[in-house]
Amino acid sequence: MAGHLTNFEIYGDEPEALVAFYRGLFGWRIERVEGVDYWRITLDAEAAPLSAGGIARRPRFEQQGWMNFVEVDSIDETIDAVTRLGGSIVKEKTAVPRTAWHAVIADPAGNTCLVWQHDPTAFPMPEPD
Repeated sequence: MAGHLTNFEIYGDEPEALVAFYRGLFGWRIERVEGVDYWRITLDAEAAPLSAGGIARRPRFEQQGWMNFVEVDSIDETIDAVTRLGGSIVKEKTAVPRTAWHAVIADPAGNTCLVWQHDPTAFPMPEPD
């Protein structure tokens, strides 16, 4: 049996702040589900297979989670937006040689994800002498 990712959830004690953060950072469409404490995320109609998710209050059990990767157009603009929107940088911009740039960010609730910008010319800066 093949396992396919179908959706994701982001947890926090103040979900409304996370709604504002992710709308501002990635432009996701996020709508509250009527009658429950849950916000449905729609990424992009063309995105597959991972194309939908949600925001909810943090569960009572301790969430350890997986690292989610989000492709962005500009790693530098994304890093600037993270701090402007109240998040933080967990791992600075780093090159995956000849593949991409990436950074690990945290939202205002401390949830992390990796942002990724494809770049076949990416290469680490030389070490100082």
